[in-house]
Amino acid sequence: MRRERTIELIDTQSGGDVSRIVIAGIEPIPGTTALEKARFLQREGDGLRRLLLSEPYGDPAMSVDLIVEPGHPQAQAGYIIMEAMGYPMYSGSNTICTATALLESGTIAMAGGEQSVVLESPAGLARVTADCADGRVESVTTRGEPAFVADRDLVVDVPGIGPVRFDLVWSGAYYALVRAADHGFAVTADEQIVLAAFGDAFVRAARPGLRHEHPSLGDVGPLPFVHFMGEIRATSSGGLESPSATYVHPGVICRSPTGTGTSARLALMAADGDLAPGGTLETISPRGSRFLGTLTGPAEVGGLPAWDSTTTGSARLLARSHVTVDLDDPLVDASDLEALLTE
Repeated sequence: MRRERTIELIDTQSGGDVSRIVIAGIEPIPGTTALEKARFLQREGDGLRRLLLSEPYGDPAMSVDLIVEPGHPQAQAGYIIMEAMGYPMYSGSNTICTATALLESGTIAMAGGEQSVVLESPAGLARVTADCADGRVESVTTRGEPAFVADRDLVVDVPGIGPVRFDLVWSGAYYALVRAADHGFAVTADEQIVLAAFGDAFVRAARPGLRHEHPSLGDVGPLPFVHFMGEIRATSSGGLESPSATYVHPGVICRSPTGTGTSARLALMAADGDLAPGGTLETISPRGSRFLGTLTGPAEVGGLPAWDSTTTGSARLLARSHVTVDLDDPLVDASDLEALLTE
């Protein structure tokens, strides 16, 4: 008897980063909140993440967003983010993709014009404003959890590179923010391979000495991200822009400048007095895609000064598919996957 299951996906991209939205084919995940459900998957159901981010079903450079029942009464849907590094609490590009997929598929009714959507991520509520026209989501502005500077002016000695100075910022995950020019990087497309190699060596050296704890979320795991900060330039519209690149451990340079990387950068600039509420920074990935970050005002996380911000970008639907999972395929590890899939 053949053991085959079907998963329904909507593949999307924002800034070039592909997010695979899982909308059907998965049993209800134990837990009430998106955070509880994400931690259940991490402990007992990681097979879904491995399946959809590994050959032959996927690629580690992609992300997966599993739609789940929300626990918060204000949320219209919940989502669990899965990446090569594990289960990030929040992601700007994944939120933009998820909101777009839910609206354009009709899972959340599209009203047209400017529309508010509330999603529940493992980090908490993501409040989204979608600009819709002619059945398409033209842009999405998302506000996630506040970002805060956790540690300043840290230094780690990286084998083959030497001392690397960085700041540690929380913006949905912990980010090590590195000034690209200090290491000869201009954050361009032809530097992606060396940026990935630098990021890999840095994360391996830095992880043992860095915190895993968030003031309210508890243990959030080892350092997953490095954000390379390029030179800041003034734009003709009076805002600021900067080449930026985010490394995801292990081995991935994001095609977009990333929403959480952008909000981490905004929080650091605000803490340094370089950006006031209402100020903007447009981050530019090595491949030329752009997100607009706007600092909205001060906040607090666990007694620490923090900053609220928004990220604006757009997503496009790439494919709608039904993926067949053959549980007897030797390339499929069904040990912690089979129980998740509906028959």
